[in-house]
Amino acid sequence: MERNINFDQWKWIQLNQNELNTVWEKETMHSGWLSSVRKKQTNCVKVQGLIDGERVVNGSLIYRQNEDKEEDRQIFHFYITSSTLFTIDLEFTSFKQLSPEVMLRQLNKTENAVDGFLFLLGELVNDLLGEIDQFEESLHKLMWGVKKRNDRRILEHVFCQRHELLVCKNLLIPFQELKMAIEETDFPNVNKGEVFIRTCKRIDRAMVLLREYEQELDSMIHLEEVISSHRGNEIMKTLTVLTIIFTPIMALGALWGMNFKHMPELEWRYGYLVSIISIVLLTALLYGYLKTKGWTGDLLKGKKKGSFFH
Repeated sequence: MERNINFDQWKWIQLNQNELNTVWEKETMHSGWLSSVRKKQTNCVKVQGLIDGERVVNGSLIYRQNEDKEEDRQIFHFYITSSTLFTIDLEFTSFKQLSPEVMLRQLNKTENAVDGFLFLLGELVNDLLGEIDQFEESLHKLMWGVKKRNDRRILEHVFCQRHELLVCKNLLIPFQELKMAIEETDFPNVNKGEVFIRTCKRIDRAMVLLREYEQELDSMIHLEEVISSHRGNEIMKTLTVLTIIFTPIMALGALWGMNFKHMPELEWRYGYLVSIISIVLLTALLYGYLKTKGWTGDLLKGKKKGSFFH
């Protein structure tokens, strides 16, 4: 059933998708808008200027999005004039932080339908800010997790948080576009009103928070790249040094492991001792040379507890 709420100075008409066919047959003024939103599932905002002498903004807005399932989202459609707000699939249950009774009282205080819509928009952003607060707590744990357990699981967690942030930002950008569209339309007594200013500041606050958290995550990703690069260099350096140090034993072992008939070393009384001494001496000389050149670095030093590079 169509639900009309008559406030002191404006009217709110609520519908759902199941009622569109019935309303579309009866409606003439909004038939173009109704036909365009019947199957629409994406964000859109249209500023149409004057229609029948009234300024109009209409479109669709995704206000909830499951971060794991692309198709799991909530969208509502709207048609705004100064005196009437027409919405489809926007119920009081869509708002998490205000009860329907409190919301009705607040809406009744607004001077026109545009302010009423801005109030609803501000409450949706307020719900989004609540989710951002939860994201901040998770980000704080992740920041310290990078230091305590710097491994592949932490890197995967960083990228999961990055995806969650992108989803949240993707939700908020259409809110900002809608704010600019209402400002562009220049409804009478709206752009300088208290409701418009408060809603704009709330949207801007959410955008600033998301930008700051985005920078934090980018810093973590950059830190992980630096650590991974350092680890890779340490591994390659270790393998190179070990290969060089063990070159004498491999070379001499290969030489004396040959099966030629005439090998005088095999007849030496102290040949085995000479070979051991030769291997140890050459290995020590090679290690000393690498150490003198500074090519061994800190390979033999223990890693400090709590280090990023453990």
